[in-house]
Amino acid sequence: MRLLPMHWARRGAGDGLDSGFMTWSKVYANLPERYMMRKAYKLKYKPPVAHPAFKQAIETSRIPEFTMDRPWSAAYWEQHEPHAPVQNNYVEPILDEDWMWFKGDRVQILVGPDKGKQGYINYVVQEKNWVCVEGLNCKYEMMGESRNFPGMMIMREKPLVVTTDIQLVDPSDETPAQVEWRFSEDGERVRTSTRTGHILPIPSAAFETQDYKTPVGYRENQRTDTPASLVQEITFEPKLCTFEMDIMESEGIVETRNPPRTYWY
Repeated sequence: MRLLPMHWARRGAGDGLDSGFMTWSKVYANLPERYMMRKAYKLKYKPPVAHPAFKQAIETSRIPEFTMDRPWSAAYWEQHEPHAPVQNNYVEPILDEDWMWFKGDRVQILVGPDKGKQGYINYVVQEKNWVCVEGLNCKYEMMGESRNFPGMMIMREKPLVVTTDIQLVDPSDETPAQVEWRFSEDGERVRTSTRTGHILPIPSAAFETQDYKTPVGYRENQRTDTPASLVQEITFEPKLCTFEMDIMESEGIVETRNPPRTYWY
């Protein structure tokens, strides 16, 4: 019997488990989904034995809160307890097919001290509908200040809500515009300005990952990289055997004797 976490859902036959992270968060992380699941969700309950009297499911603690640190990173869990209660600041994330704010997009800020300024998106937290704009809407903090050292000022971009705080800029006239998904004459789904009809292509920076590799420019190393055709295949099956047992199996030796009982005092 395969034990599955209670709040993980299957996406479809052959797709495996869904971690719950949004598409562009996983693209930027450039990590296997199972790895993100293992790092982000902490074990809360596991049945002691496979018996009808016990609940046959593995229960995991949910992510307490989505922040600027990604939940599969060590920096996130330094700030959060593994079994902390989930925060009440729920946000309904925008569906992947409706998401239209990508890293590298030029936007104009609509609120705050930098209202009216334009900049480029450099960070996306899709689960909270957040983006950060390079060099704008910043918070300044003093670090390392002491009696003998004046300290250093650190600039951190604060998140902006994509639905209310920013607006995409139409490159044809460099002014903010309402944008929606439409289909081109070739049948391609593109972002289009409702005012001018100009197409806003997805910037190439959106496909950069945390390792700064794009799918187009990446080349497999024949000596060190596992071929992509074998990534989804299981190439090693571990067995609970000793070295001697492996040798006996390879040589076709069958052990029929039963070892005597031993007692430890």
